[in-house]
Amino acid sequence: MSLVSLDSSVQANINQWLNGNYDEKSKQYIRQLIEEEKYTELTDSFYKDLEFGTGGIRGIMGVGSNRINKYTLGMATQGLSNYLLQLYPDQEIKVAIAHDCRNDSDTFARLVAEVFSANGIYVYFFNGLRPTPELSFAIRELGCKSGVMITASHNPKEYNGYKAYGEDGGQLTGPHDVNVMAEVDKINSVDEIKFAPQEDKIETIGKEMDEQYLAALLKLSISRDAIKRQHDLPIVFSPIHGTGGVMVPPALEQFGFTNVHLVKEQMVVDGNFPTVIYPNPEEKEALTMAMDQAKAKGAELVMATDPDADRVGIAVRNNDGEFILLNGNQTAALLINYVMTAWEESGKLTGKEYVIKTIVTSYLIDKMAESKGIECFNTLTGFKWIGKIMTELEGKKTFLAGGEESYGLLVGEHARDKDAVISCAMIAEMAAFYKDQGRSIYDALLDIYVEYGCYKEKLIAITKKGKSGAEEIAALMDKYRKDPPLVLGGSQVTTIMDYASSTAHHVADGSTAPIDLPSSNVLQFFTEDGSIISARPSGTEPKIKFYCSVNAPLNDKSQFPNVEQELDTKLDIIMKDLGV
Repeated sequence: MSLVSLDSSVQANINQWLNGNYDEKSKQYIRQLIEEEKYTELTDSFYKDLEFGTGGIRGIMGVGSNRINKYTLGMATQGLSNYLLQLYPDQEIKVAIAHDCRNDSDTFARLVAEVFSANGIYVYFFNGLRPTPELSFAIRELGCKSGVMITASHNPKEYNGYKAYGEDGGQLTGPHDVNVMAEVDKINSVDEIKFAPQEDKIETIGKEMDEQYLAALLKLSISRDAIKRQHDLPIVFSPIHGTGGVMVPPALEQFGFTNVHLVKEQMVVDGNFPTVIYPNPEEKEALTMAMDQAKAKGAELVMATDPDADRVGIAVRNNDGEFILLNGNQTAALLINYVMTAWEESGKLTGKEYVIKTIVTSYLIDKMAESKGIECFNTLTGFKWIGKIMTELEGKKTFLAGGEESYGLLVGEHARDKDAVISCAMIAEMAAFYKDQGRSIYDALLDIYVEYGCYKEKLIAITKKGKSGAEEIAALMDKYRKDPPLVLGGSQVTTIMDYASSTAHHVADGSTAPIDLPSSNVLQFFTEDGSIISARPSGTEPKIKFYCSVNAPLNDKSQFPNVEQELDTKLDIIMKDLGV
């Protein structure tokens, strides 16, 4: 067998697997790839070790150091165990573990539980698939020091992942994420992974935690009287074969909704996601079955969650009675505005309330919060940063709601991760609230645009797979830094925010100012007319993402189609200016 076509580092990783204490099936698969000279696949599988990104570890399932498998998850868990034992010496350490519907998620979750227990760590292990936010809640409720969710969120079926949590129920942030990976890097051999479980340290949890979680969600309801009057609001819900099917229907029932139709075919738990191309509620195709059922049932609201139920996509009827999909920015603006308004109208605001969003999420939210005297924080992309601010302000201020343009929202302080279960319940409540006033969610959106300006956002994601793809993405970001665009959409660029160097560059006078956020590989271009364009390589996928936001006044709702068309044209021009 010849490995002459492979880099030396790739060869070294392959040799480690062929000669190490790995199972024979994996070794045979590697030998077969070598014999068939599948060097591209070998390179992609072994050119690096999986690393924590904005959402933990995520990758394609398979054999290799750059794949999700027993050994890469075992090393991650051993590294996390080692770190926890150092961080909490002479203390009983407890962790909670859950998993989604993906192929092998249950097997991987059990493996993670066994490695933790083998290290003397007590494990609360969910007895079946559960939403990510319920794990976050359980960590806090059970006094755990950490937790792990086995999921790849909305990625294609080939993927799986590992989300690590801290004792606050939030995803790991610095320095803990870096320290855990440093511990993983210290593991030189799979022989150092403790695979032999201590079964007496693994406790199964389920129904009781479900009940506690649902009870915590119900406390967040604001417009109970409106729901009582509009309880038969027709709703269609789909979990897209995932964990949302476990908790969203009981949450809606508990809130008081009596006319909820479930997409039967997509209530079936299946990691192959047979009824969709991708299990991503951001994609129209993923909501097709739900919208078809909604049309047949005369429903007014469609909601669909991703496999681990931390994101939700919705569709509502416009003024012509046609269903339209709302994007993540629109849903976030609507829900956060509803929560702020409901608190305001009920006299609950004390001046200590706040909301949070990410820097690539619509600045319409900042504008609405400012008008109500509510503080709005901006964070880096990734809900872990939202959770971190919540923990820092716990007991000092009151978190109302937060979100990001990628369809992740949270209402209330019960969890430290995005929660599609409470989001579905509160979106339904919002629909009932507006219907009680003779309005629809669509009406409410247009009213927001008239009051604050019509905002339009567009996301372009370009996929660049493998090692060569990663190099292309790095080269593109380097180009934007060395030769940045000075005009976008016919408007002068006034400020360039480089989050990697934590520096804001003011184009007119050449001055700079510091950015008070952790370093991150993100560039933002602010133009004279209020447009904001962000370029960001994904931390969990082989993609570079471009986020573009434009806005214009909307004097009357009847003008919305024309203004929207003008903004769409402007977005297209900006993307061309960027060479995208």
